[in-house]
Amino acid sequence: MSESARAGAWQQDCVSEASGATSAMPAVASFAPLGLPTEVLQVLDEHGVTVPFPVQAAALPNALAGRDVLGRGRTGSGKTLAFGLGMLARTAGRRAQPKEPLALVLVPTRELAQQVGEALTPYAEALRLRLATVVGGVSIGRQAAVLRDGAEIVVATPGRLHDLIERKGCRLGRVRITVLDEADQMCDMGFLPQVTEILDQVRPDGQRMLFSATLDRDVDQLVQCYLREPAVHSVDPSSSAVSSIEHHVFVVHGPDRYALTTEIAARDGRVLLFLDTKHGVDQLTRHLRASGVAAAALHSGKSQPQRTRTLAQFKNGQITALVATNVAARGLHVDDLDLVVNVDPATDPKDYLHRAGRTARAGRSGTVVTLVVSGQRRETSQVVADAGVAPKVTKVRSGEAELSRITGAKAPSGKPLDGGSAVPRPKNHNVPFGGLGSTKDAKSGSGGRSSSRKSSEARKLAEARKAARVRRGG
Repeated sequence: MSESARAGAWQQDCVSEASGATSAMPAVASFAPLGLPTEVLQVLDEHGVTVPFPVQAAALPNALAGRDVLGRGRTGSGKTLAFGLGMLARTAGRRAQPKEPLALVLVPTRELAQQVGEALTPYAEALRLRLATVVGGVSIGRQAAVLRDGAEIVVATPGRLHDLIERKGCRLGRVRITVLDEADQMCDMGFLPQVTEILDQVRPDGQRMLFSATLDRDVDQLVQCYLREPAVHSVDPSSSAVSSIEHHVFVVHGPDRYALTTEIAARDGRVLLFLDTKHGVDQLTRHLRASGVAAAALHSGKSQPQRTRTLAQFKNGQITALVATNVAARGLHVDDLDLVVNVDPATDPKDYLHRAGRTARAGRSGTVVTLVVSGQRRETSQVVADAGVAPKVTKVRSGEAELSRITGAKAPSGKPLDGGSAVPRPKNHNVPFGGLGSTKDAKSGSGGRSSSRKSSEARKLAEARKAARVRRGG
């Protein structure tokens, strides 16, 4: 049985056990019959939100009724408002005491926390509810001060919330609504102990809602221990492979990989490029900028202000090539992003789907390209198949018309953006690939700290790939 089939079978077991005896309330066709506050309906109208997305239509009646909810919908399907509107409406009219929020949203990454906070803020303000975002990478003192002043709604990453609780800066005993968004990723990132510790501190008789693009064995413990007779909603197939995405696997010649990636990054329009390691991201970003491409790096080694600024520049078009680790695979919403490139192939089906989910959002179409050298074809084919995707496989070289047809690739300007020297472009286009495992840095004497960081990342990457193979039964 394939991984996707096993996950689907488990999901049926999970749903049957978790849903209990009570069936979900029927979905609605519009926001009108939900009884939402007038202020919320007005903000929805101002934002042009007139018809609920399927996950909203299914989940909101139950969320507003105070029921526990277990929901799955692909990224970009409207999950934030599916849990957010019910949470805000049920909190309206209440006032939080200092350090004691009334509702909590837990998310795995800073970017997702900011996105959720930004999406809910207009509705919270209309209801005169105070919303605080609590994440790492910024001053914990300022966040503690905001909670001291009182915040009805807190959107947080588990690590920073744990730190605030340890410092006596936050108490969860009055939290009556708790939401876990992208719960499977929180488990994957090692947050499960902190998440369960947090759930043990909120009101035991409160409402819990768990949402994710994928629901699998990783969240089984949370579902069974913390959700009571939840209304179960699954508005997408288990694999969540979006039909409006065109998937391609490019089989590339190793030394040609950087040149080919550079041509894709130089296209007209934005592109999101994924690599496995922070070192690889930084190295490719420097190369692209030296080639005249407006590129920027996004990974956990960047400060939160840097990450926020980079995302804003990518969204407004100042940056056209965003080079990122999996930190950008969830919680990143960019309108009209039509191309995602896996420079390093994903090692897990969920990671592939979440990377792919950065394009074709809100009903639009997009393209996902994965670059593989010949030795990676077998493993990548298995990962993509387990994700429920059947890509078109093509052998390509830099400079070829087929590469341009699919991705819009073109030759870069060659004019460096940072005042350095332009990258030489040999006639055969085979600019050596300088990624992880290259001996170039060792020969240049960069050594020391950089080499140590590369070695550490290489070990972690090898361990992650091995763990992914074990999960797939390979």
